[in-house]
Amino acid sequence: MYFCRECGYESPKWMGQCPACRAWNSFTEESVTVRGSKNTARQSEAGPQSRPAVLSEIELTQESRILTGIGEFDRVLGGGIVMGSLTLVGGDPGIGKSTLLLQMCQKLALQGQRILYISGEESLRQIKMRAERIGRFADTLKLYCETNLSRIEDVIREEQPQIVIIDSIQTMYHEEVGAAPGSVSQVRESTGILLRMAKGMGISIFIVGHVTKEGTVAGPRVLEHMVDTVLYFEGDRHASYRILRGVKNRFGSTNEIGVFEMRQEGLAEVKNPSEFMLNGRPKQASGSVVSCSMEGTRPILTEIQALVCHSNFGIPRRQATGTDFNRVNLLMAVLEKRMGLRIGECDAYVNIAGGIKITEPAIDLGIVLAILSSFQNRPVPEGLVAFGEVGLSGEVRAVSMAQARVKEAEKLGFTACVLPEVSLKGLTEKRNIRLIGVSGVADVARLLIQPL
Repeated sequence: MYFCRECGYESPKWMGQCPACRAWNSFTEESVTVRGSKNTARQSEAGPQSRPAVLSEIELTQESRILTGIGEFDRVLGGGIVMGSLTLVGGDPGIGKSTLLLQMCQKLALQGQRILYISGEESLRQIKMRAERIGRFADTLKLYCETNLSRIEDVIREEQPQIVIIDSIQTMYHEEVGAAPGSVSQVRESTGILLRMAKGMGISIFIVGHVTKEGTVAGPRVLEHMVDTVLYFEGDRHASYRILRGVKNRFGSTNEIGVFEMRQEGLAEVKNPSEFMLNGRPKQASGSVVSCSMEGTRPILTEIQALVCHSNFGIPRRQATGTDFNRVNLLMAVLEKRMGLRIGECDAYVNIAGGIKITEPAIDLGIVLAILSSFQNRPVPEGLVAFGEVGLSGEVRAVSMAQARVKEAEKLGFTACVLPEVSLKGLTEKRNIRLIGVSGVADVARLLIQPL
C-alpha cells in the first residue's frame, strides 16, 4: 500500500499528488499485513455502551486537572494535566523532551501519583543515570522498557497508573500490523490504541514524537489530529534556553509558551522571559530596538537588531534570523517607496536576539525602527519600546492587547512606548510611562532626530 505522509490517505498505487490533502510527492510505499480481527474487537472495549444524547441533557462539569508542579508546563497545558487526555510532545533530537517529562514525573511522584514511564529507546540504567542528575524520586514512579504494544497494554491494565509516558511513538509496534516500527501504518495504529486506552481507562498519556528536518512531527499528519494536545519543545541546542510551545490544545488556549533554561541538574523555569531575553543588551548602539510580542496571553519583550550597510556586490544580501525573511524585504520596500530612502542597494541583516522565533506582525514597527536606526547610524533613545503593524501604504495599524504590552514595558523600567495612534483610545489606565502614538513610518523617523 501507498500512504500519504501528510494525511494518511491510502492508495493501492503511487500518485504524484494526494487527492485528499493535495500535497505533492508525499506517498511512501509500505507492506501491510493485518492478521486476524483482534484489533476490531478491542475498539468496543474503549468504554461503556453509549447512545446519542441531546445537547441540553449533557451535564457540563469542569475537567479534573492535575498540577505538575512546574508552573511553565502547567501554563502551556492550560492549567494542568486533564485526566484521560492524550498529549503529543515533539522536538529536535537532544533538545530535552525526555528530561522535561522525567522532571514532570518526579514532581507528580512526590505528590503520590502513580506513573508508568515506558521507554523504547533507552535502557533502565540510562534512565537511572539521567534521573540521578535531576533529584530524588518517589517509589510511585515505575520504569518499563518495551516496544510491543500488546505487552504494554497488558502492563497498563495490570498496574493501573494515572499517568503514562511513551518514549517514543516511533519505536512502538503492533504485532497485527506487518509494517516496520516508525512507519505510517504503525504510528497511526499505535496512536489509535493508546487513544482508546486513554479515553476508556481515564489515563493521561504523554507521547514523545520525533520531528522531521522541516520541524514537524514525523509520521502521518493524522497523528496530530488524533491527540488532544500538541506541544513542541524548541530552541537552539547551543543556547541555554528552551521554549515549550502549545500549537493545539482542546482544554486551553493555543500558542501559549513556557520558557526553560537548560542547566546541569535539568530544566529550570524562567519566571520572567522578558528580563531573560534582554540580558546583555547594548547601550547607545544604532540598530538595536526593544519590541513587544504576545505569545498566547503572555507579553514578551525582545531585542531586535538590524545592520544596514552598502553592498559591495551587484545583488544586495538580505538575511533574517528569528523572523520571516519575506516580511523584512516587504518592510524595506515600504521604507524605500514611502520615505524615499535608497535602502534597496544595501545589505541588510535582521536578528531577534536570544534566538527566539517571532512571526507576529506587531514587531513590524520595531524592525522598521531598527533598520532606520542602523541606516542613519543614530541610536534609538534609551528606555524606548515599540510595537505595531506596518501596512503597505506605510501606515501603522493597531495590534491586539496593547494594554498588556504597555504594562509589561512599564514593569521592566522602560520610560517611553511607541505604539499605533489608534491603540491609544483603548489605554484608559494612567501609567508612569510616556505613550507616543504614530500613524505612519514618517512619524517613526522623527523619533531618531527629536529627543524624547
